[in-house]
Amino acid sequence: MISSIEVNWLTILCAGVASFIVGAIWYSVLFGKTWAKLQGVKMGSGKGTGKLYVINFVAGLVTAYVLVHALRYAGASTVLDALVVGFWNWLGFFAVTTLLGSVLWEGKSAKLFCINAGYWLVNLWVMSLILTLWS
Repeated sequence: MISSIEVNWLTILCAGVASFIVGAIWYSVLFGKTWAKLQGVKMGSGKGTGKLYVINFVAGLVTAYVLVHALRYAGASTVLDALVVGFWNWLGFFAVTTLLGSVLWEGKSAKLFCINAGYWLVNLWVMSLILTLWS
């Protein structure tokens, strides 16, 4: 039987905010121009961008909520535990499925895959650390 997991909603919110910040830095300061070129999009704030930011923030909250369950079921309590759980979730649910599919099936470049995969790894590590150490 699966036991109920107690969720610290403030920690979920902090992890969601951190995810949003990581994404903002990753896709603007660090890799924004390269990502936009490889993705074939124009950078800048267009009509409806605010709505996309809100949806992205909510998605970060959902990811944090699901990730805290993985961390609790794994018994994560240390920095190393958090990084390991974040890595395995990244590998199984992001790298080899969603992201690699864009290279294999959608014809996206390996460089774009690396930018996106790197983002998700760092993002899950940051969220895992917050959810493990602050809960």
